[in-house]
Amino acid sequence: MDNIKKRSSTIESVRISAYSTLNACGLGNQPLLNALKKNERALAPLELFEVDFKTYVGEIKTPLETLSSEYQDYQSRNAQVALTALNCCDDGLRLAVEAAKKCYGNDRIAVIIGTSTSGLYETESAYDYLLKNNEMPEDFNFISRHAYQATGRLLQLELGLTGICFAVSTACSSSAKAIAAGQRLIANGLCDAALVGGVDTLCRLTLRGFHSLSLISESFCQPMDENRAGINIGEAAGLLLLEKNHEANQHQPLLLSVGESSDAYHMSHPHPEGLGAQQAMRSALLLADIDIEQIDYLNLHATATKINDKIEAKAVFALSSPNLICSATKGITGHTLGASGALETIIALLALEHQFIPGSCGLETLDPEFLCQVNAAPLLSQKLRLAMSNSFGFGGNNASVIVAKNYG
Repeated sequence: MDNIKKRSSTIESVRISAYSTLNACGLGNQPLLNALKKNERALAPLELFEVDFKTYVGEIKTPLETLSSEYQDYQSRNAQVALTALNCCDDGLRLAVEAAKKCYGNDRIAVIIGTSTSGLYETESAYDYLLKNNEMPEDFNFISRHAYQATGRLLQLELGLTGICFAVSTACSSSAKAIAAGQRLIANGLCDAALVGGVDTLCRLTLRGFHSLSLISESFCQPMDENRAGINIGEAAGLLLLEKNHEANQHQPLLLSVGESSDAYHMSHPHPEGLGAQQAMRSALLLADIDIEQIDYLNLHATATKINDKIEAKAVFALSSPNLICSATKGITGHTLGASGALETIIALLALEHQFIPGSCGLETLDPEFLCQVNAAPLLSQKLRLAMSNSFGFGGNNASVIVAKNYG
């Protein structure tokens, strides 16, 4: 970065050649951008299956692509959502991967996908079949449908890639950590490009599990609001192609760093002082060799639960300058769990590309205990160069991603 003495602990930045998403707002980056600029929620009552409590969800209504007969063993909602996002023509992600194959070779492109549900929706149906018929369905393959690596492997096969492929599952930080893994692989010469991100889809276990923890809101969620009452679960795919720096891609945005921490304070409760969250943000800044004052926008993890929002606000205030503008976007998309890190990194990239700061849909009155600056409405016509996105998961698995507008 300009006029800053380099520290020894930095990591080599990588280019973000293309990115695409599928979420409740629709297919591709443009519907998400439109919703962000309008601060318009895409939450609605659950239709995919029934639960015995009231809530709203960020359910994908876009028609999903069908897997080819060759890959039917991988058939799951998760795989279909990922494939549909990959093939979004408007965003050019698949074309970028094909170009990377020609440049580097099939064996030099990694695939790292973060997820917390994988094919769990299909597994639930398979066990329901088991209870009724005393046997599992003949076409159910646990490894290719349920296991965490299934969706990543499907994408690898679909693209004809033969390099490194694995999954990351660290709850709600999964896809942010998948992004970190891709950057490290490139920095260490183990690959030249990496398709990274996350995919999570709605299933009964997550809805009922969060409800059992009294974390599900019966109404629209209100991140950072003094009257917030819990989460609206969503589903999404967020995919990004990372590439090593070279002369031909200098116009593309940069992934500067991902700071990670694992404070292991509690299975589901963050550290009361937000020490793990602070450590992840500090690590990201250190690896990027920048100071917090240089961040123009921070996308908060902010799930709209009483405790988590409070602790993140405390961590951000302890670390940042009072002028850092923050917002929380889960009131638009819902909390997409393992996909949220990648989805909200894409939101940060859209903010940089289109020079605006998203609002916090659902925020009416900022909790008076929160001392960080959180904007409710979008701020258009901004001058942004650097953005950060926070993702904090169960068990103290934390990650903070820093991206930069291209600057050559």
